[in-house]
Amino acid sequence: MLQKMSLKTPTTLSEHAVRDISAELTVLLSDVFALYLKTKNFHWHMSGPHFRDYHLMLDDQGDQLFAMTDAIAERVRKIGGTTVRSIGQISRLQRIVDNNAEYVEPFDMIAELREDNAILTRNMREVHSLCDKAGDVATASLLENWIDETEKRTWFLFECGQRA
Repeated sequence: MLQKMSLKTPTTLSEHAVRDISAELTVLLSDVFALYLKTKNFHWHMSGPHFRDYHLMLDDQGDQLFAMTDAIAERVRKIGGTTVRSIGQISRLQRIVDNNAEYVEPFDMIAELREDNAILTRNMREVHSLCDKAGDVATASLLENWIDETEKRTWFLFECGQRA
């Protein structure tokens, strides 16, 4: 008979903090996965006169988002929580809205991703506040870097979305 092992990692954070921060990071992880896939969707389906520039920018942004996913999930595990286990769970938790349209105009893609990144920034700030209250400086520090990266993506998308 197999022995069940506990996934509860030792931590100095309170049980309440672990529960709340893990839950919020899991929702955030779902948002990041959703935004990653939307960014890649638009990268794959980009067209028009700015194709090369937008295609490459969205590829870079997708890579940046994907890099966040493992760090978020591992942070949840480091503090003693558990995180997403399936695409179904991600789809139930995500706050970033999917775009399944057959065709999206390039400027609409850019505008939608700009807004989604702004939403992600807002959501990360809320998790940061929760971490501050719980004294979880390590998670807060990671969030600060991700907020900066997300603000940069938002800035680039804003500038690309300007019409002459």
